[in-house]
Amino acid sequence: MKAASLAIAVLSAFCFGFSGPMGKFLGGAGLTPLEAAWIRMAGAGLIMVTVLALVKPGALRIPRGRVPFVAAYALIAIAAVQGLFFVAITRLPVGVMLLMEYTAPVLVVLWVRFVRRVRLPRAAYLGALVAVLGLAIVVQIWDGMRLDPIGLLLGVLASACCAGYFLMSDSFGEDIDTLGLIGWGMLGAAVVYLPIARPWDIPWAALTGTATVGDRTLPAIAAAACLILVATVAAYVTGVTAVRRLSAAVGSTVASIEVVAGSLIAWVLLGERLGTWQIIGGVILLAGALVAQTATARPAHSGPAGVAHPEPSCTAGRSAAAAQVLERSADQA
Repeated sequence: MKAASLAIAVLSAFCFGFSGPMGKFLGGAGLTPLEAAWIRMAGAGLIMVTVLALVKPGALRIPRGRVPFVAAYALIAIAAVQGLFFVAITRLPVGVMLLMEYTAPVLVVLWVRFVRRVRLPRAAYLGALVAVLGLAIVVQIWDGMRLDPIGLLLGVLASACCAGYFLMSDSFGEDIDTLGLIGWGMLGAAVVYLPIARPWDIPWAALTGTATVGDRTLPAIAAAACLILVATVAAYVTGVTAVRRLSAAVGSTVASIEVVAGSLIAWVLLGERLGTWQIIGGVILLAGALVAQTATARPAHSGPAGVAHPEPSCTAGRSAAAAQVLERSADQA
């Protein structure tokens, strides 16, 4: 069970890792980051809700008393994480913001320890700290550092919402179906983004052409399909499954390997070379995830042990932002 759960968490991280490369291709086709993010959320939500309505309609039923939780999940765990991230990177370097967002594992273990009052193995704390250290090296936080008070505040809020995503994914009961929660959450996030992304102004014709990044070309519709089906639907379903099986504390730490996965995928698909610091930081980050996996035994009272079921990683909607990190890494290599 533990090995299978860890495999699901790693699979989720790699699925999320396609966000950056596919986001870059959509950018090459002429879409803005927010337009790509809206297509991602709306497309994933529509697909999941439609499929569930046909094959498992019961999954879409939300008890009246749980509607506020589903609404909060859509607003905090999906929409807020994305929105705060996109606004924050206008004031902070992308690498610094990514590091701040991925301090979420530390916030999660602190919340579990002091709010839920659940004692975690030392490996959970150590793994989270080592993973954050590795991420700091991957994004080379010391390069081009500039501190903006508002940007830092937004970064802290994004990290808190990201932690909320893991904690909420870990805490809901059997009265809410995992797939239904994700589907409604995606659609809810798309609704929140309507006045910002303005889908009526999206150049939809761009999806019928090709997208070029460097010397690599891909049909734009294929990039959009991969972003929706792999980097969103598959990533969220496997991610939330991993959190439900491993606990929020361990799942959030293992999910941080998305940064490494994204770099490797960009290397294969886009030909972006990994620099020395990216490799060193990636090894340290993976070491932190491996340390954390020794804490996969969920305490009996730490929360409901749900069924298979999160970007992200927090990371929904971070396509373009992750792409910028990868591009900066390639330029520095």
